[in-house]
Amino acid sequence: MTDVVPNERNQGKNQLRVGRLVKAHGLKGGLKLELYTDNPERRFVIGAEFTLQVPEASPWHGKTITVREYRVMNGSPVVFFDDVDDRSGAESLVRAILWIDQDNDEVEDNAWFDHQLVGLDVVRDETVVGRVARVEHFPAQDLLIVRSGEREIMVPFVAAIVPTVDVAAGRVIVTPPPGLFEELADSADGDESDAADSESAE
Repeated sequence: MTDVVPNERNQGKNQLRVGRLVKAHGLKGGLKLELYTDNPERRFVIGAEFTLQVPEASPWHGKTITVREYRVMNGSPVVFFDDVDDRSGAESLVRAILWIDQDNDEVEDNAWFDHQLVGLDVVRDETVVGRVARVEHFPAQDLLIVRSGEREIMVPFVAAIVPTVDVAAGRVIVTPPPGLFEELADSADGDESDAADSESAE
């Protein structure tokens, strides 16, 4: 699991994004979780407090929320919060992203701060194809914005596409699906094809 942590959130405090509330569950305020942490039992203990990332128009904007109960139901993680006692209250939180303060001596597996990623070389098939220009955060996933020549390429920051982040070596390794960097490949293939056609014509 990969995750990016903006270190400018919450007045400069380092925070970890640990989950997203995806849908209401049952009638007593439960919410199904999409987990962004490898240790949910530790993160979602009773009394754990989270900062909410929600649209400005949401009644929850600028508020925190406290865990009342966490359990796994039918294979899915479900969380209950203080003051969210019914389905209507739960539905008002759907799509909210949960952030928690990070202890100074704490390291979450596969989590990096934005500033650690910006400037890293992007390597595909042992070839540098660009450099990380910035990180964009969206509810569904984070994106690495890769500068490649005059182009900016949006790379989903998920393990299937970005399997390796090596901050010490100054690079990330990408295994993109067809089409993501295809213009680069097409250009090279086109030059070789034109050369071959020219030789055939002679």
